[in-house]
Amino acid sequence: MMIASDTVWGVGVNRLQHSVVHRLPQHYRWGAENRPEPHLPGSAETESDLVGLSLLSHQGRQAWDIMQMLKEALAEIQLDCSVVEWEGEPCLFVARNDECTTTCRLKNFGVGIAETFNNIPA
Repeated sequence: MMIASDTVWGVGVNRLQHSVVHRLPQHYRWGAENRPEPHLPGSAETESDLVGLSLLSHQGRQAWDIMQMLKEALAEIQLDCSVVEWEGEPCLFVARNDECTTTCRLKNFGVGIAETFNNIPA
């Protein structure tokens, strides 16, 4: 199975290794027209909540291509996700409950995960 994965990915793996994603600051839910909508502050979290990931490393057409590769990598482990335009850029949306699995899978492909640091002394 690994051989098939390596064969399918080929050059794509190298492109993913130079990719960096970051988590969008809010949780989302599917809204009208299958579009994610931000969680309202103070609303209860549910299993239908989504987490959005956007690329820091690529823009334009290349960002869309990379996001499709990320989606395919997640599909290989039967993890549901969607690539949707969010604020003019492609973003990958996954169930909040699948966030850890998603980041682990992406790290296995060499994708960098940017994290926000809070309370850093000035």
